[in-house]
Amino acid sequence: MTDAQDLIIGIDAGTSVMKAVAFSLNGRQIASASVRNTYKTGDDGSVTQSLDQTWHDCTRALRGLADKVVRLAERTAAIAVTAQGDGTWLVGAGNRPVGDAWLWLDARAASTVERLAATDADRARFEATGTGLNTCQQGTQLAHMDRYYPELLAGAETAMHCKDWLYLNLTGVRATDPSEVSFTFGNFRTRQYDTDVLAALGLTHRRNLLPEVIDGTQTSHKLTVEAAAASGLRAGTPVSLGYVDMCMTALGAGVRSEGRNAACSAIGSTGVHLLATAVEDVVLNAERTGYVIALPIPGIVTQVQTNMGATINLDWLLQLGADMLGEFGVSVGLDEMIARVDQWFAASKPGNILYHPYISEAGERGPFVNARARANFTGLSSRHRYPDLVRAVVEGLGMATRDCYAAMGALPSELRVSGGAARSASLRRTLGAALGAPVRVSTREEAGAAGASMMAAVAIGAYRTMDDCIADWVTPELGAAEQPDMEASERMTRLFTAYADVRRGIAPAWDILAAR
Repeated sequence: MTDAQDLIIGIDAGTSVMKAVAFSLNGRQIASASVRNTYKTGDDGSVTQSLDQTWHDCTRALRGLADKVVRLAERTAAIAVTAQGDGTWLVGAGNRPVGDAWLWLDARAASTVERLAATDADRARFEATGTGLNTCQQGTQLAHMDRYYPELLAGAETAMHCKDWLYLNLTGVRATDPSEVSFTFGNFRTRQYDTDVLAALGLTHRRNLLPEVIDGTQTSHKLTVEAAAASGLRAGTPVSLGYVDMCMTALGAGVRSEGRNAACSAIGSTGVHLLATAVEDVVLNAERTGYVIALPIPGIVTQVQTNMGATINLDWLLQLGADMLGEFGVSVGLDEMIARVDQWFAASKPGNILYHPYISEAGERGPFVNARARANFTGLSSRHRYPDLVRAVVEGLGMATRDCYAAMGALPSELRVSGGAARSASLRRTLGAALGAPVRVSTREEAGAAGASMMAAVAIGAYRTMDDCIADWVTPELGAAEQPDMEASERMTRLFTAYADVRRGIAPAWDILAAR
């Protein structure tokens, strides 16, 4: 690294968008470029993505970034890559793809999940990984392929994830990171593969498919001549393999700062809730749900629970109102409805309506897993009006957030929030009241790319430790703490007891409603 090399490029390959973001060495975002991702869906539950197209889109994003940043190639001190997690990206001879990737959205392994979850070995698997089985994961997808699609594995030499595939194209090295390893095939305490987990998945004989594990804060490889020609960057530039995007986003958004662990929720279409904790303090729930995902900090992991539906619940209610107005010739867009949420919330009075936000057709996955779960209002009376329903839905998102954190043990002492919904004052206040904790908003625009770039900054020696890097990259991006209203918090705590009782009590009805 020379004085002229003052930038780090973070690549974040999401499910919908491929991003390349340039940061200064002290964490200031300089510019970003993006390319839409494409994937195919099938009637059999398949959701697949071309490996070659994904790499091509990555190079397009990098070249798009070069159009925005003067002398990008010569100024780049390091490149970092993170991407969508889970899924299965098979590579064979000559580092060529073996078919299209199975994405985390692919549902074909559902029967294998049910079979494996019912075995006695699954408890030991969960104790090691800290992660509940689901169709998203490479472990269950490989187990399903092994039984039903052995021809897919016949030509495979390595099973990778999206970021691993991009890293292979950037460096020529087949590798994966400790986060994906520990929650899928390994142990979150050792961050390495675990023979008992492989046995529980029925994949002992497929151990040869699993790549070397490297930590991108300690190990980097050089950009190849071929990758340099494709991307427009300089051959030999150090490349760091980031952890999975979920924990990179949390790291960039403030799941840890000032040497202390915190909680971070990204409230978007789905709700993702992460709690940083020491390995010895991890709490595993009896339902065997959620994830434990390593952070690139020794001895620190994130416990994770995710709601299948967050702001899509509010979108549904607002669209319902817009549709009704449309019946009378009044055209109102969803954005206009969203702009009135805080006003409607303020117009309502705190009451006793409960809303369970399971509006997704896929049911719920955190802190419990039930594909038949559906949304419901409880406690309605004839005096309630539309603003009361808006308040109930917003508070339902707060209740669901508390439900997720409660499954991880004690409620967090402070919550950091990111995502578009963080701009809503009513939602922030509701989250604070639901958890009884201060809320701080992260203003970091591209948290996932930032998290990966922070790892690269440590790898090239720009910072001694990740906590040193966090002090410059994360802490300045956190807003002031918004203290919870104690009266509102006491009310939410009281209502949560009823929320949990209704959630458990109504579950048998979901089975009846789902019957054909």
